[in-house]
Amino acid sequence: MEYQRRSDERPSVMDAPGVPGPARSPEPSRSGAVRGGGLRSGGARSGGLRSRGDGRAQPRPGTRAPRRLTAVGGGVVTLGATFAGGALDSWLFGGSGVLLGLAYVAVSFQVAVRVRPADLAAAPICGPISFAITLGCFGSSPSPGLAGDAIGLASSLATRAGWLFTGTAVSVVIALARHFALSRARRRAA
Repeated sequence: MEYQRRSDERPSVMDAPGVPGPARSPEPSRSGAVRGGGLRSGGARSGGLRSRGDGRAQPRPGTRAPRRLTAVGGGVVTLGATFAGGALDSWLFGGSGVLLGLAYVAVSFQVAVRVRPADLAAAPICGPISFAITLGCFGSSPSPGLAGDAIGLASSLATRAGWLFTGTAVSVVIALARHFALSRARRRAA
């Protein structure tokens, strides 16, 4: 059944080239193949995926595939959110560390969930680096110079170690769980 526009309707955005039409269920041809390629699978797949015929899954026409972060993108997001949390914490509370810690734990969770499967190792690595850079920028140093900055960074890391370990542990646990789930799915598919 094809979508037909009534003659008294105005043209719409859907008529523009490159814009997909309304979602339709695929219609089988006489040979059993579904229009648009691939054969019909025996059962419905969940999660908005359909089989291509070669064993890989592709998103259904009406759904979007989840957007994934690359390793660099995860590092940028982690650094940006941690830095924003540190700046807000320094501005509002004079550097108590609570907003910085909460921002770090939240962004560690989000990056570990949203990073690409090929870049899972980047999630636990970029977090502590971002945390240290943020503390280096917003931490206090006991004396001027490079040695004073290093001592200030070490003492800031020591006093905020609970937040650092919590965010890193969250990221490691999620990355490992995703890694084992993906490897188990690959073994089942093979």
